[in-house]
Amino acid sequence: MSKRTVKKTMTIILSSIGALLIIALVSLFIISGIFESPKYLEPWQKTYSQKFDDPRIQLAAHGLLAANGHNMQPWEIQLDKDDPMVFYLYADSDRLTSEVDPFSRQMMITQGTFLEYVKIAGDELGYKAAVALFPDGGYDEQKLQESMKTKPVAKIMLTKDKPQNNPLYDSMFLPDTNRAAYQSNKLTYEQIDHLQAINTYANMSVKIFQDIENIEKLGSYVKKGTAIEAGVNRVMQETETIFRANEYQKNKYRYGFSVEGQGTSGIMRHIMQGLVTVFPLMNSGKAASDMFIQSTRTSVDNTPAYAMIITNDNNRSSQVKSGMLYSRLILTAYSLGLVMQPLSQVLEEYPEMKEPYSSIHRDYASDAGTIQMLVRLGKPTKEVPQSMRRDVIDLLIRE
Repeated sequence: MSKRTVKKTMTIILSSIGALLIIALVSLFIISGIFESPKYLEPWQKTYSQKFDDPRIQLAAHGLLAANGHNMQPWEIQLDKDDPMVFYLYADSDRLTSEVDPFSRQMMITQGTFLEYVKIAGDELGYKAAVALFPDGGYDEQKLQESMKTKPVAKIMLTKDKPQNNPLYDSMFLPDTNRAAYQSNKLTYEQIDHLQAINTYANMSVKIFQDIENIEKLGSYVKKGTAIEAGVNRVMQETETIFRANEYQKNKYRYGFSVEGQGTSGIMRHIMQGLVTVFPLMNSGKAASDMFIQSTRTSVDNTPAYAMIITNDNNRSSQVKSGMLYSRLILTAYSLGLVMQPLSQVLEEYPEMKEPYSSIHRDYASDAGTIQMLVRLGKPTKEVPQSMRRDVIDLLIRE
């Protein structure tokens, strides 16, 4: 075979390979849903709430953006039939994550994050939102799931007021969690004072740690908790069940996890979504556990500070209030140029986590105290995308 023939053959082969790669790439984009309109992001638009005339739905549309466990968005809203300025918040017991949150503590924190967003939005829209927790009494803990369906977490009572410019309002439309690496800069004393000053509850505290000893100690707790969770199959399977592999699934379900949460964005997001759709084992079993552990290690190794919300007791009202405080902490951090990521694994209460859970409480909480939230805190190195959100109308309880 002549050199000319060989060269021509190689050119044909390379052209064929190139064509196949282009076809494969285009196929992945189509499988990912690159041409699908992301309806799951519509609630993040500032104009979204304006689609509704009822101020209660307008405020609920803001609450929908709040941080929530596993992005389950476990909220239900009941509009008062007789009073157009009253509505009720229920915990959606059909959206429990019972493996990772067996006592529904995180579920109650999530109710609080919603309520605080409603209050802040009320200032901006011209409504004073008064919140009464558990207006029909507390849950029957022996029949918790049934009780959640019949007893509201809160009664929200609106009073028309003059609109006020709330400095935290604009931050509500930013992602509540940033899992990327943070800059190494320590927080200033002014920033720490500002963050700690947001707490107005007598029975809880906000603590911030950025000295080397506590950074290493808390980082070790986080890594240990993550390794334990990654090794508990039933917990990991609960997470895998709510993973949305592509744009079609994200538009269909509009809650749960997706590749954005793993730090993937841009064109790579669609490549990864296509691959995970075609090869689901890439994001399940050992592969998912290894990715989870590695992601946490990267986060911990790029963390200049940690923050905790600690309550003196662990009753349902305190859990809800800690969620309200957490929302205010997130939004205040944004106003200071900071971002946060919850690292809740070591605070979870299933049997395998008992030892590190008890240990971190001995080290950082009083005898009767409960660490409700543990988060990393710092200046971001990059922006992250917004996560899926349901349509607010889906939160309404139909009579």
